[in-house]
Order: sequence, then structure tokens, then C-alpha cells
Amino acid sequence: MEFGFTEEQMMFRETIYKYGKNEIYPLCEEADLKAEFSFEVWKKLGAMGLLGLPFPEEYGGSGADVVTCCLAAEALGHAGVDSGHMLALGAHTYLCTDTLYKRGNEEQRKKYVSRLASGEWIGCMGLTEPGAGSDAGSIQTTAVKKGDRWVLNGSKTFITNAPVCDVCVVYATVDKAKQHQGITAFIVEKNFKGFSTGKPFHKMGVRASATSEVFLEDCEVPEENVLGEVGMGFAYTHETLSWDRSALLAPFVGGLMFALEQCGQYATDRVQFGKPIKSFQAIQHKLADIKVVMEASRMAVYRVAHDKDSGQPLNHMHLSIAKAFMGDWGMKAASEAVQIFGGYGYIHDYPIEKMLRDAKLAQIGGGTSEIQRFIISRLMSF
Repeated sequence: MEFGFTEEQMMFRETIYKYGKNEIYPLCEEADLKAEFSFEVWKKLGAMGLLGLPFPEEYGGSGADVVTCCLAAEALGHAGVDSGHMLALGAHTYLCTDTLYKRGNEEQRKKYVSRLASGEWIGCMGLTEPGAGSDAGSIQTTAVKKGDRWVLNGSKTFITNAPVCDVCVVYATVDKAKQHQGITAFIVEKNFKGFSTGKPFHKMGVRASATSEVFLEDCEVPEENVLGEVGMGFAYTHETLSWDRSALLAPFVGGLMFALEQCGQYATDRVQFGKPIKSFQAIQHKLADIKVVMEASRMAVYRVAHDKDSGQPLNHMHLSIAKAFMGDWGMKAASEAVQIFGGYGYIHDYPIEKMLRDAKLAQIGGGTSEIQRFIISRLMSF
């Protein structure tokens, strides 16, 4: 396996890094403290074209490949951009808009993709339910055809961007007896009758992302808003997994880079027993451990990105390894970063405590670490 970055890609990464550091990072602390989604940050992401990177120019995008999308996300994380807004970007661009672009017909693309790619509209994906998290195939939200409309009933939870969304790709079953084969995707606008969202959750981490429940009470969806084929929705959710294990993980890789720089500088400046603490082996080992996790995570994420760009069928082993490693070892690295800072790592004056709060989500969201191990063990052959 060999993959690398072109000079053009690295120049692009540097541009995004500087933009993120100068234009977005200064806005992040307040958004995290207030636990509020920042429309100012969102506008800056849109102005730089970061919300439409993978889509063709005719739909307002840049036509970037997956590796380039990951480099942009990594650069923003490296610049210190908070994980909340990076999660919002990922849910919007890769879980919602990409599904609309790939599975939508031309009329649907023209209506939705350009608005989403520019950031004029905000998108989300409604899959997870109170009783269907890791077991996505057991969703209970129903869709019943009535004349020229589908009527949806059910609820979703932990939906990133739901409180601020303009459009949501909702997954519902047209026939519970068919299980996975009954799941269908629908394009639901916020003003459709019967669609509503709950109060934003007050979360431990990624606090600047707006997350809530979605309620569908006799929600009327026009026939033309069926996304793709009836009964193929579960297959579409699998496509999003490759983004969840690449472009949505890349900001965590960048965040480890940011943390390592912060820890290195602090360990240089902090003096105890007459020496900078970086001279003590215990601190050196912690810095080395963070570096190892960062480099290994980066390799895992870009392997998935390379797989996607190659056009080959998804390698689910690679997907689950990237997710499990980044989730569990990223959490350990975040804890070590706090430990290097000591008491200062536990207060908000330094950005490290936020990293630990944010890191936990990678072990839970988008498929728990336990589910990843189940998939890995199932795919292994002896």
C-alpha cells in the first residue's frame, strides 16, 4: 500500500490551516463555553468552499477527491477549530449532502445540493432512534404511501444539526417485515407538515454542534422526495460509513496534532525541580505516545480515503480498524495530554480539557468501539 499527497494538495492544506487558525479558531472558545452553534463560523466555512468540497462545480462544489477532503478537515483540526463545528460540517456535507448528490435524481440535485454546498441551507441525517443505535436495521419509523405522498411517523435522536437544519435525509421503513430491505430514504424539509425537532441536548463534548431529537408526526413527504430506490436505504447508510471513517475522523487527527504542539510548548515552558518538565522521561513518554497515536490514526484514516478514491468496493475491515483505533487510542492520547498539563489541563483556560471531552464521542458516535470489534472479528478468517 502506497499513497501520498501532491504538492497542490499540501498547498491547499496549508491554506486551510492558516484560514482556520486566523479566521475560525478565535470564535471557537465562546461557542464551546455557550454550547451554541455559531452561524458566524458556518458562514466562514461556506465562504471558503469547505461545505461543498467533494461536489462538482456545477453544484457549487470543488470536485475534490476524498484525500483532499480529509486534508482540509485535518487542517482545520490542526488549527484548533472545535470538534463541534467540525462534526456539524461532517454531518452536513458527508452524511446528508453527499447522499443527496449520489442518490438523488437531477431535479433533486438542482434543488438541494447547490444550496447545501454553499451553506445557504444546513443539512442533517436522521437514522439513529431511541431504540435503534448500533442496530440501525431495526428502525421503527414508518413510511406509508397515501396517494401522491408518503406519511412518516416515528422519532430520531442524537441527530447532529437537527435544531438548525433546513433539510434532513430521513430513513424509515416501508415494511417492518422486510427488515433491512424495507428501509427507504426520504428528503424532508423543515417546513414539511409533521416535521419538528426537540430542544438541543446539553452535551459533555462537541458542544458547539447542535444536536437534538427529530419528530415525525404524520409528516407528509411528496412522492418526488423519495431519495433513490424504495427499499435501498440501508445500503445508502453503508456508503456514509466510509465518510464517517475518513473525512469525519480526519479532524480528530488534526486535533491530535494541535494537542501535541500545545503539550510540547507547555512541557518546554513549565519548570519543576529546576528543569523544564520535557526533560523528565515520564513526560517524554507521554509526548511519544500521543505522537504514535496521531501517526497511526493518520495512516488508518488516509488508507480509507485512498480506498474510496480508488473506486474499489469498501473494505469494511479498514473502516472498522480506523474507527476503533481512533476512538479508543485517541481517548487515551487526550487523557495523556491533560496529564501533561496537570492541574492546568483540568481548567478551561487551556484548550486541552476540551479535547478530552470531545474525544469520548469517537468511541460512541457512528458505531461504537464495541461494534467495530464485532465487525473486525467477524471479518477475520483463521
